[in-house]
This record gives sequence, C-alpha cells and structure tokens, in this order.
Amino acid sequence: MLKEAMLYDKLDHQEVHCFLCNHHCRIKPGKFGICGMRENREGTLYTHAYGDIIACHIDPIEKKPLYHFLPGSLSYSIATIGCNFKCAFCQNWQISQMSVDKKTGFRGRAMSPEDVVEDALANNCKSLSYTYTEPTIFFEFAYDTARIAKEKGLKNCFVTNGFMTSEALDTIQPFLDACNVDLKAFTDDFYKKICKGRLKPVLNSIKYIKKLNIWLEVTTLVVPGSNDSEAELSEIAQFIAGVDPEIPWHISRFHPDYQFDGNEATPISTMEKAYEQGKKAGLKYIYLGNIPGESDTLCPACGRTVIYRRGLSVGKQHIENGNCTYCGAHIAGVF
Repeated sequence: MLKEAMLYDKLDHQEVHCFLCNHHCRIKPGKFGICGMRENREGTLYTHAYGDIIACHIDPIEKKPLYHFLPGSLSYSIATIGCNFKCAFCQNWQISQMSVDKKTGFRGRAMSPEDVVEDALANNCKSLSYTYTEPTIFFEFAYDTARIAKEKGLKNCFVTNGFMTSEALDTIQPFLDACNVDLKAFTDDFYKKICKGRLKPVLNSIKYIKKLNIWLEVTTLVVPGSNDSEAELSEIAQFIAGVDPEIPWHISRFHPDYQFDGNEATPISTMEKAYEQGKKAGLKYIYLGNIPGESDTLCPACGRTVIYRRGLSVGKQHIENGNCTYCGAHIAGVF
C-alpha cells in the first residue's frame, strides 16, 4: 500500500529530504531513497512498505534476541521487504535486499495495524517485534501498529541496525519498549565497505535509546577476518560497558551466507575470546548465540542461575520484583 511518509521535508524543485535514517537522502522527483522503498512523487515522499507484510511469525522473545525483556513470552514478529544497509553477510538477505525500486517481485500480504494487534492477542503474545528486516523501513506501519498495541496492553520491540535518526526515535519513543541493536563492528571502514553505512550514527543511537529509557540489548555477529580481532572485540565491549554495563551483549556466531557464503563459520575459540573481552570490560550479562549449549542468565552478584534456558526455551526463573531470589541483588531487565 502506498502511503505518505513521515519524517521528511519538502525542498525546492519538488526535491525532498528524508530524515528517517542517517543516510539523509535528498530525493529528486520520480526517484527512490537508498532503501528503495521511499519514493518522491511530484514533491511528496511516499512509502511502499505500509502493510505489505512479507514475514509474520510467533516467536519466543529470546529469538530477537531479547533475554531480559519478558523472558519466556511470545512475540508476534513482522517485517516488510527492504533495508537501508547492504550487508554482504546478511542472514535474511532474501527479503531485506528486495525493494520496489529494484522491482524484485513479491512484496507480501496486506495486513492492517488492527489485523496485526488482533492476531497477536489471539495467539497469547505479550509483545510485537518489528524484525527480520530493518524496522525503520516500514516505520509508518510500525508506528501506527505500536500505538494500537500499546492501547491493548502489548509491548513493542525493534530489532534494528541502529541507523535511525534521533527524530525517528523521538517519534516512536512513547510506544517503543525494547530494542536490540546490531553493533556490527567498531570501524567505520567495516560499515562503509561491508554494510554501506557508517559507525558513528549507530553508536549515537545506542546511547540515545538508553537515554530514552527504552530497554536495550546489543548483538554483534562475529565474522572471521572482518571484525573478530581481539582489539576490536575489546573496543565493542568497552563501548557497551561505557554506556551501561548492565546492557546484555549477545555475541552471535557467523554462518556462511549471501555474499560471504565462502567464508568459514566463526570458530568457537573466537566466540570464547569475545566473551572474555566482555567480562574484562565489566559487562554483567553476556550470551553466546548460534552455538549449542546453555544460555542461562546468572546473577552478577552471587553467580547463581536466575533464568534457566535450553536453546530458546525458558525454564525456571529465580527473579522476584526484578531481584535475585537467592541474594536479593538487582537483575537488569523488564520481568
């Protein structure tokens, strides 16, 4: 469905300035922004992403991954096609790298915000997650859906690359409860060459999301030969800890995919090295993803297990009123 976009200015000669994300596209009449989903038609910016849902699933919230936000609950998860990054290792490239501008074909099935909320409630979900592709690409639909969801008692979560503007965050903040931000690397060179983005806006978004009191977790996909040096992993961990050492850090194992299909999977030893860098930086909650094994939440004070997990399944929890039931220490999160 074609709908007038939010977060843009009209300029001279029917040009528009889109400030949804930090590409800050200036789009001439008849042209699209970098995302390929926002089009300037005679001086008015339109989104092609409204209500064309290409992915719709009921997931454990842990799949986002969000481990400290309503653990053990279900999240109704949606996406449209499109992204403002071009990550060469994208795990969802089949939908993220589709766009109207490229005329790549199938766009999804029509759903209204009311449809999404009603379906989420009917399936006992506690939240909605805007995920799989970059949620700011379908910002208008996410915004309308999140407002209705909030009225119905549902929480709203963004799983994002963090390249949105502060204006976008200010707009969605009253309705947004949680974010998982991909911090893909700690060099601008990586972001420019591999993602066609930039590092600094992502770092600014992480700090601003925290300032807005939106629950925040961070994920880093560790790609061999690209962002896996001990120095870079240490810088990522130190940055997160500098924002807040209670931000959970999800260290995710890379598997060959898309344009990186010839690369090796991340060695377990590299994952363990990243974990140690997180501990050294003072992070209290660190999780290894895409590998077999436990992903329990431990109390940072007494070391006891306060949330038992097997894969994405949550077992017994020892948290009461946000505190460890063994020693009374605070456990960061929304429970």
